[in-house]
Amino acid sequence: MKWEGNRESDNVEDARSSGGGGGGRGFGGRSIGLGSVAIALVAGWVFGVNPLTVLSLLSGGGGGAAPTQQQAPAGKPPADDKMARFVSVVLADTEDVWRAKFKQMGGTYREPKLRLFRGSEPTACGRGEAAMGPFYCPGDQKVYIDLGFYETMRTRLGAPGDFAQAYVIAHEVGHHVQNLMGISGKVDAMRGKGSEAQQNALSVRLELQADCFAGIWAHDAQSARQILEQGDVEEALNAATQIGDDTLQRKSQGTVVPETFTHGTSAQRVSWFKRGFQTGSVDQCNTFEARQL
Repeated sequence: MKWEGNRESDNVEDARSSGGGGGGRGFGGRSIGLGSVAIALVAGWVFGVNPLTVLSLLSGGGGGAAPTQQQAPAGKPPADDKMARFVSVVLADTEDVWRAKFKQMGGTYREPKLRLFRGSEPTACGRGEAAMGPFYCPGDQKVYIDLGFYETMRTRLGAPGDFAQAYVIAHEVGHHVQNLMGISGKVDAMRGKGSEAQQNALSVRLELQADCFAGIWAHDAQSARQILEQGDVEEALNAATQIGDDTLQRKSQGTVVPETFTHGTSAQRVSWFKRGFQTGSVDQCNTFEARQL
């Protein structure tokens, strides 16, 4: 991926030296994201817990609103921190893409903050843990990431590569776009009205749409700035494959239970990313009206 020398976002907060802080309970069902697979895998491997049960809780399957927690002050990342510069460039790229998209739709894009942390971090959605991987909190409109997750992607999930890492950020920003468009709020309002299986099905559609939005970012960034190198798209598709619910279940417990899916199968995640990447159209990402995912 060609990213060196490109614009870096001013919306990156570096809280890695603060060591977390605050108290309170864990996530109250309001955070959404791709990276929660990590804690699910840990639970499955270490404690024998079904990873999809954990994913369901993390994606909205239980709990109420989390208490607001105080965050420590955060500065800008060091100029010589290459990985921090990488995520700053990717975030800037998403800003450029979505600012233009919202303008085309007659709206104004509000840029999210991206907060780097280590270990644990208080958020408006409750306490985030590094083991959850990257996540988006609608309560404070921030993307959170412990950069150690990229090592987890490479060594534990089988998803190496810088474009795979960029896909992670673009997916979380996709959740921010859903929040701004009012999609997340509508899904939250519907979650308490159905069975657990119905709630899981809503989560799947939300996550697949975020994958599609990540594809839109890749489409527009490539069109405008020619960021892709040979093998980059394959890296993103491989990452989407490795974090499909069926793949995670098969790895952790040897069986697949579709009614517990919360993020979509590997094939679905690949398909919706490709749809966004091939069309660059927000209208093509309406997973909620799709008869077949």
